[in-house]
Amino acid sequence: MSISTDSILAPDKDWWRGAVIYQIYPRSFQDSNGDGIGDLKGITSRLSHVAALGADAIWISPFFTSPMKDFGYDVSNYEDVDPIFGTLADFDALIAEAHRLGIRVMIDLVMSHSSDQHPWFVESRSSRFNAKADWYVWADAKPDGTPPNNWLSIFGGSAWHWHSTRMQYYMHNFLSTQPDLNLHNPEVQDALLNMTRFWLKRGVDGFRLDTINFYFHDKELRDNPSLAPDQRNANTAPAVNPYNFQEHLYDKNRPENLEFLKRFRAVMDEFPAIAAVGEVGDSQRGLEIVGEYTSDNDKMQMCYAFEFLAPDPLIPLRVVQVQQAFEAAAPQGWACWAFSNHDVIRHISRWGMQVADKDAYAKMLAALLLSLRGSVCIFEGEELGLTEAELTYEDLQDPYGIQFWPEFKGRDGCRTPMVWEADVAHGGFSVAAKTWLPIPSEHLPHAVDKQTGNPRSVLEQYRRFLAFRKRFPAFAKGTISFFEPDVAILSFTRTHGNESLLCIFNMSGESKPTVLPDGNWQHLADHGFECRESVGSIELPAWGAYFARHV
Repeated sequence: MSISTDSILAPDKDWWRGAVIYQIYPRSFQDSNGDGIGDLKGITSRLSHVAALGADAIWISPFFTSPMKDFGYDVSNYEDVDPIFGTLADFDALIAEAHRLGIRVMIDLVMSHSSDQHPWFVESRSSRFNAKADWYVWADAKPDGTPPNNWLSIFGGSAWHWHSTRMQYYMHNFLSTQPDLNLHNPEVQDALLNMTRFWLKRGVDGFRLDTINFYFHDKELRDNPSLAPDQRNANTAPAVNPYNFQEHLYDKNRPENLEFLKRFRAVMDEFPAIAAVGEVGDSQRGLEIVGEYTSDNDKMQMCYAFEFLAPDPLIPLRVVQVQQAFEAAAPQGWACWAFSNHDVIRHISRWGMQVADKDAYAKMLAALLLSLRGSVCIFEGEELGLTEAELTYEDLQDPYGIQFWPEFKGRDGCRTPMVWEADVAHGGFSVAAKTWLPIPSEHLPHAVDKQTGNPRSVLEQYRRFLAFRKRFPAFAKGTISFFEPDVAILSFTRTHGNESLLCIFNMSGESKPTVLPDGNWQHLADHGFECRESVGSIELPAWGAYFARHV
């Protein structure tokens, strides 16, 4: 079926390049039926907030039928909406309203694994000889009964789970209730591509592909080599997780994925103006894989790795190094940058725990993110300057946090519900007696209604800067060139055609003077930042920013 809408969207195959994508975690955006959990009707009712913000698209985390062991990232029916979130009719109404407001809709496809309750797996596990016996990754035990190899699950323990009916192990990169699909089987690929067409026919504008580099495994099931301690990092898994102790050569990142991504792109190209962003989770080769997956205009339009989602402090040198590493690894590629999402500590807390003026810090980081070369993802609540919620063990829902508590507290702290109205129960998110995660009292003063209309608020700064950004094509599509960074000041130019913009950021809590580069620079206004100018130099306040155009 094809859904017709009264859309104000102009047809543009290149809409994604430099787009600002607003991520919605549906459980936590808006509850419309009073059960304490957000839903599709709730999202539709709040789309005006996204439109007022100035985002180009939304990315909705999974809302498909699911037992919710991993809160939707364990799919038991790829072509229906879980009753918690509503119906297909609700989704169609969401698409129609988004398009009416000029917002494109991207949905989150989880194709590396399904739920163990998916009919495909139910059939696959029933015997070794059924029609779907090879749709998942099954392997015999070693002679001593131990798993086939040393592969580990990101969520803890072995990546293999014993199944007594088949007398075999099945592979799971995540929870044992999330068995990995066997994409070496062409029938599995065909089923996933047909599912993709189902959603394209309903009017979606693109996809976020979960764990895109996990689709294929090594057919020989070779052991991963160990990784020296000095080569480990916490980019994609917390430092306490032994998953970091291996170099993941064989359980993911396999070369066969390139051909499947070409097949996926061909399906997207059957429809007008469709784009996808892939999530590349790898701590050693993330940017290199991004380069592979976005090359030659026949796979992904864009991908993101975890460099800016990692705990490493965000200092000027770090920004330069990541951008230049991306350019080197993916000269044909296009990045999609984010500072926060549903899987990591909110960046205001992750990087700014010691920062006194967190609102000023949030404003500077927003301007920086929106000035980098690439597309941008904003995570719900980021535009309010929300910090990570501190939850008790009893409040936890995330199995990842429960497994590694207390050294790693999981992902619930960034997933607490949005706050819309400060003086209403549960911040206006729900009328339920209890919400699925509690709403921290410290979030309520940051509610949308408290910030709207206040020119000094974080929300109004996001709105102001997004409007400013849209005036200059160089922000969305231009090249980037860095000046030598120092410990506090980050400077670069964005250039597109005859337009060249100068961007300077004071990434410190103290006022800093800086000399302007050679050239005739005209200071730009209407972006919400102030500074003191003199001939050839400026004085930037703490967490300040400066923008100018070459004339």
